[in-house]
Amino acid sequence: MKKKVYFRYNAQTKSYERVHPSLKSRLFAVLRHLAVGILLGYTFFWIVIRYYGSPSEQSLRKENELIATQYELLSKRLDEITQVVDEIAQRDDNMYRAVLHSKPIPSGIRNANKRSNQRYQHLKDLSTSEIVIRTSAKMDVLSQKLYIQSTSFNEIVKLIEKQKDRVECVPSIQPIADKELKQMASGYGMRIDPVYGGKRFHSGMDFTADIGTPVYATGKGKVVEADWKQGYGMCVVIDHGYGYRTLYAHLSEYVAKVGDVVKRGQEIAKVGNTGKSTGPHLHYEVHVNGQPDNPAKYYFMDLTPEEYDRILKEAENRGNVMD
Repeated sequence: MKKKVYFRYNAQTKSYERVHPSLKSRLFAVLRHLAVGILLGYTFFWIVIRYYGSPSEQSLRKENELIATQYELLSKRLDEITQVVDEIAQRDDNMYRAVLHSKPIPSGIRNANKRSNQRYQHLKDLSTSEIVIRTSAKMDVLSQKLYIQSTSFNEIVKLIEKQKDRVECVPSIQPIADKELKQMASGYGMRIDPVYGGKRFHSGMDFTADIGTPVYATGKGKVVEADWKQGYGMCVVIDHGYGYRTLYAHLSEYVAKVGDVVKRGQEIAKVGNTGKSTGPHLHYEVHVNGQPDNPAKYYFMDLTPEEYDRILKEAENRGNVMD
């Protein structure tokens, strides 16, 4: 691009004379162009930074998004683990401690998870502070639950060591082996009477099996009855001590006799169809301190946690009584 040249008319000489700008004018022009360039450059830079960010900021933004996603996944995983721990705690209170005659841990202790907001004050300046604080709080709650449960298990171990004989006596297996069991006909609770109709309380559990199927003692104890009982037919009663008694009804044959001391898993009789019965099955009851209790609570020794949960659900849903 050619440089602009300026002329001025001189009336005295009657001619055009070339005009040469002064140093001041030239310096001012340079400064003016420089200022415009800087302003345009700054404006462009500000727009880029404002809407796109610098390369380092873009990298940090992506990293923060990734961290936030990982925290969300961690938070969900903590929820799942906490649910498992709560299920273990429920089983601890309702099964392990019930068997050992120990009081459940108060809910106020299990759920005492109050935390001061000041505990997470140092996290509030983070760009992902909300999810970080929420996840940290969940981790603290889970840590406390695990500590309480670990302490509880240590206490249970000590109780078992002190009550070794009692643990051997507690009825804690199914009276019929799974491989011999056709199905569980009915569980504990209100059921329909198959002979007289109408609702009545079913104080045990019914297991359908072929006549002659072995029936096992569910805990160490002494046979105190092996005789006919009204409604129950041929029946065996075992006194396990510590307030526990078990009853096995509708039998076809006695294997153990009154006075025998039997061990858990020892055959004591065979399945039959005697007494008020609508088909071959075993009626089984657990009594604690003279009162019937749900037998499903006492199968924890020969069942996996999954099988134990399944049989509890089946016991609740089976409505057909066979005696």
